[in-house]
Amino acid sequence: MRAVLQRVSEASVSVEGEVIGAIGPGLLILVCAMPGDDTGVADKLAAKIVKLRLFKDDAGKMNLSLGQTGGAALVVSQFTLAADTSRGNRPGFSGAATPELAQSLYTHFAEALRALDVPVQTGRFGADMAVALVNDGPVTLWLDTDQP
Repeated sequence: MRAVLQRVSEASVSVEGEVIGAIGPGLLILVCAMPGDDTGVADKLAAKIVKLRLFKDDAGKMNLSLGQTGGAALVVSQFTLAADTSRGNRPGFSGAATPELAQSLYTHFAEALRALDVPVQTGRFGADMAVALVNDGPVTLWLDTDQP
């Protein structure tokens, strides 16, 4: 799985002009399932994200995790993270998981975060979504479960 994490002061996702998910301080997580991913990979990614120290402590250092701050997560499916731009100017997306697998893992990933006591809001899988955020820092990280 691939994920882009953005530390936010607030974030929301809308479908057809209606806000379907919104959070205050926490992480906007754009997530993409890849072929070969399974629920174990989703669980591992969720556990890693909850423990990453991306939030400021009293001294202003990035020393606190999402779990320690009580922050929330807004999880949005993002198959374009699998883009292959190595040929030509039009990205290819054959590196993304099938829609059936991707939806299942997206849902499982959000539930894995909830099981780790993170308040979670989600987008709508497969929908044309508008995401709004106030990036805090800015702090943005890319995670890929295929990378050590």
